[in-house]
Amino acid sequence: MDNKKAGNVKAAPKKKKSGKSLFRRVNDFLHLWLGLISGIIIVIVSVTGCIYAFEKEIKSVTQPYQFVKTEEKPYLPPSQLKAMAEKYHFGAKAGKGLNKIAGIQYPGIGKAAVATYRDKKTGYMMIYMNPYSGEVLKVKALEKDFFRIILEGHYQLWLPRAIGQQVICWSVGIFIILLISGIIMWWPKNLKKANRDKSFKIKWGASFKRVNYDLHNVLGFYVWVLAFILAVTGIYFGFKWVPKTIYWVASGGKTMPERREKVFSDTTVLLTAAAIKAATSPEDKVWMQMTQQYKNQGSLFMSFADKQSDAISVTYNPSQKTYYKSYTRYFDQYTVNEIKGKSIYNKPYEQTTGAEKIIRMNYDIHVGAILGIPGKIMMFFVSFICASLPITGFIIWWGKKKKSKKKAGPHKRKEVISRHEHEHAPEKQVVA
Repeated sequence: MDNKKAGNVKAAPKKKKSGKSLFRRVNDFLHLWLGLISGIIIVIVSVTGCIYAFEKEIKSVTQPYQFVKTEEKPYLPPSQLKAMAEKYHFGAKAGKGLNKIAGIQYPGIGKAAVATYRDKKTGYMMIYMNPYSGEVLKVKALEKDFFRIILEGHYQLWLPRAIGQQVICWSVGIFIILLISGIIMWWPKNLKKANRDKSFKIKWGASFKRVNYDLHNVLGFYVWVLAFILAVTGIYFGFKWVPKTIYWVASGGKTMPERREKVFSDTTVLLTAAAIKAATSPEDKVWMQMTQQYKNQGSLFMSFADKQSDAISVTYNPSQKTYYKSYTRYFDQYTVNEIKGKSIYNKPYEQTTGAEKIIRMNYDIHVGAILGIPGKIMMFFVSFICASLPITGFIIWWGKKKKSKKKAGPHKRKEVISRHEHEHAPEKQVVA
């Protein structure tokens, strides 16, 4: 009786195997959950990156005070611009405590000079001046600048730097893992036409779900290499081990020199300082030397010596479009003798090693400026697509989740009813 009864009860259908290896299942799992964890951060980083990409170009249109009419006469030296800026902004308190200019920048021909200082309340301040006359054109708090706000979001998520920078860097690190797991998921099992079309083409005429899937899958593939470069050059700024590792690999195992260093003046000649300053400002001497050497080409930024042991520093950039060729020179504030620095940024680009060139080019690679405007446009679209990937990925996951709920609901209900009928059915109904 029991055997007959058992023979008439249908066996539960076996679940179909997915056919995926353990490696692929783990890879898919990581791609899903790491994407959900880091998605919103990647969207913010990518969107702010898109906005910041054309900062210089937008400012050149929206900030006319950055420019002056070229005149047939020399610029005013740093000491004069410094004194005029302090008198204009600080009045009788000029030169006392923090009421003094920290540096003067000469951005290049046709551009306003910029005096900078740090204020306790308003933070970093910029005073735009006519380099020929010293006329103040604009006083601006950097903290209120739109692009500064965007940069803080991109760099530290508008959080305190110690916290925000780590959140950003770890999220971008996760994004690199997602790029690797994503290309593994994308890789077609064979190169039949159906697989080729699904992997390389967006089916615009299909349903929303299919188009969304293609936007995630296909666009993700096309930007993969550039997105990887964008991410690696991004975490370079947050993790100290990243530039050190890049340098170590590029140099064949050498240790990277310090990127920045502190250089000091010789305080043993302190007694003659008053005499030197009475004759001619040491800053002006350095500036005259620099302008003669560089023929007013490119930009010069001079930082004044604040303490007795400080050196005067001058950062020179021969290009107004990129930063990788800029380098800093130091001068003793008493003797005006040059002090040789030993960091990556203390010598002309042409004198650097291959590994040092890569390190110095990192920022310009990151924003695309290394290739000019076409490079910036390219990185803009790469960043835009990176911003879309967490969104299209979330929509794919949400659609599958809803679909699985719909399937699970009725199936489970039928299973319960079937079991109930079987348990309460008369024996004769079960027997064949």
